This record gives sequence, C-alpha cells and structure tokens, in this order.
Amino acid sequence: MQRIAALYTCFNRKEKTLASLATLQKASTSFGNSLQLDVFLTDDGSTDGTSEAVSKHFSYVTIIKGDGSLFWAEGMRSSWKEALKNNYDAFLLLNDDVELYEDFFSHLFQTHEYSINTYNKGGVYIGATENKNIGKLTYSGSLVLSKILYTQNRLAPNGDFQICDLANANIMLVHNTVVDAIGILSKGYSHGMADYDYTLTARRKKIPVLVAPEYCGHCVNDHKSKYENFEKLSFSERKKILYSPTGLAFKSYKKYMWKFFPMRYPAIVFFGYFKLYFPTLYKVLLDRK
Repeated sequence: MQRIAALYTCFNRKEKTLASLATLQKASTSFGNSLQLDVFLTDDGSTDGTSEAVSKHFSYVTIIKGDGSLFWAEGMRSSWKEALKNNYDAFLLLNDDVELYEDFFSHLFQTHEYSINTYNKGGVYIGATENKNIGKLTYSGSLVLSKILYTQNRLAPNGDFQICDLANANIMLVHNTVVDAIGILSKGYSHGMADYDYTLTARRKKIPVLVAPEYCGHCVNDHKSKYENFEKLSFSERKKILYSPTGLAFKSYKKYMWKFFPMRYPAIVFFGYFKLYFPTLYKVLLDRK
C-alpha cells in the first residue's frame, strides 16, 4: 500500500483548483487499490467560493483556512504541516493550475524505484509539465551551469531518469525519508523559490533529485514579466513591486542567493536598489541581454 499525502494551496482560482483535483482523482482511481491518497488544501482566504466548491465536489479533501497572508510557500507549508500529523510514505506537492495526466503516478513511482536501485535511498521526484497546446516544456528540474552567472539548463523528459540540481514543485513527490533528513519547505519564503531551496538543500545532503522520464501534466506558464512598464511607475509603486511576494520578492530572493549562491549576493543587492532608483537605465540594460 502506497500512502500518499497530496498537498495544495489556493487563492481565488476556483475553476482551476477544481479541475486539478478532478485530474488527481481520476489518476488515483486509475492506479487502483494499491494507492491510498489523502488530500490537504490550504485555502488562503479565497473569496470566490473555492472552499465551498471543493467541499461539495471533493468532500474527502482536508481544507485548512488561511488569512490571505500565506501566499504559495507558506500555504504549502501549512498543508504539509497538517499532513505530518499522520504517517505517509511520500508527500505530493501540486500546483492547483496543473492538469495531471492519468498515468503520472506510474512515472513518479518508477522514478522512486530507480532511485532506490541506483542510489539506495529515497529522493525527490519531479514530474515535468508541458503546455500541451503548443508542445512546449513549462516546468521541470534544472541543472545549474554556472553558480556565478546563475545560468541553468531546464530538463525536458527524454525517456530516462535525469538528475537535477533545482526544480519547480508544480508536480513534486517527496519520499518520507527525505522529510526525515531535511524537513519540509524552509521558512522565510513567502511565495516563490521555496521549491528551489528545497531541492538544492536535498542535493547538498546527497539526496537524489530526479526528473521523471515522461511528462506528468499540463500547465501553462502564463506569468507576465515583472518589469512590464516598470520604468513608468512611481517610486512607491516600484518599491511595492520590489518587495511584493508576487512581484520581485526581493527579501526572499536575497535569502535564496545568500544561502546557495553567495558570490552573487553583492550584485543582487546592488541591482535590487539600482532598478528601484534608476529603472529606465536598468530597463535598457535588461533589454540588451
């Protein structure tokens, strides 16, 4: 029996949340009785009726209420902490905008089997996502090519098991031995980068982080550039974006860089304030990259 805790957080994306839960349910049912799945969802203050709709259509989901200040990282920590009250073989982190493929459990469990056979230990397993409408990779694991330049190579599934350095948690299965070794997502991240932190921490501890051999879901990367019209904003508006958890998340980004790429930290701090005070010049430099 595989006992899995699926972890979600959400905020005012009712239709997407319901759609993702429907694909999770279908995949779980298709896998059969050898899988026991419990679902934990932190609703961070949604006002669109998400909790009510989830309770109606998926009554087995455990809903934890947030106050609107958690964002993604703390919302996922909330769900994970609730799941830790029980014993599970693994924890499945999911974004609520992911449409899961019916066979994704098989791909992740095969990756676990490979990890045990190859490294003699459990690990962190990444299910890459694609925009199936255009056949393009959206989220996955990446290899760090340069710690100084912070360049990466994002890995598309190639039919084999691929080791990576850092990864997105759109679909991420964490074996319980990994939690015993490094815990759950780190404190100090409000929205993004907590998944990068977690996978880099795992690699530091010699824990395998592996990309599954096939795509595990559909997810559109619809994030707009944070710098769109940045130079036209007032100083206070730019400062708000700089520190906003869903903006440039400067505080979280500094923490992340200091922890894993300390040689870049002085430049990160300098350019953080440079873009705040000299946005037009920064935009020119950005466009030249």
